[in-house]
Amino acid sequence: MRARDLAVEYETVSVDSDALEAARLMAEHKLPGLLVLDERGEPKAILPASQMVKVLVPAYVIEDPTLAAVVDEPHADRLCQALAGRRVGECLSGQPTKPPIAEPDDTALEVAALMARVRSPLVAVAERAKDGTHLLGVITASHLLHALLSAAGEVRRD
Repeated sequence: MRARDLAVEYETVSVDSDALEAARLMAEHKLPGLLVLDERGEPKAILPASQMVKVLVPAYVIEDPTLAAVVDEPHADRLCQALAGRRVGECLSGQPTKPPIAEPDDTALEVAALMARVRSPLVAVAERAKDGTHLLGVITASHLLHALLSAAGEVRRD
């Protein structure tokens, strides 16, 4: 199995995309994160769903988690308002890590090693050319596990 064969279409956003729309995209498709593209359409960062959740939680609650118990439910239900008017770029951590990029001919083991080394829930598969990087798709950790288990005959056929 080569990376190009494992890559699937995947939802992407730009640094200028609306943060609330990005959160909806993650929630509706149950994605572990989104691939963030720069203005040229090249992979810039991964926005993990956990980072998006962190943006929702007030800083004082992160500093003192016991305060979460005293926030009433109506207030907690409005946490997503913290995303209103924000851009995806504002939700990235202070120094976003460039997403791991696999070459189209990388093997499944090379992709797995890359994913494990950088602890990423997804890997972009792209061709690097003189005119830039061309995204072919994405391999998620769950998709890679499924492919590896299938190849080993370990996927249940329930």
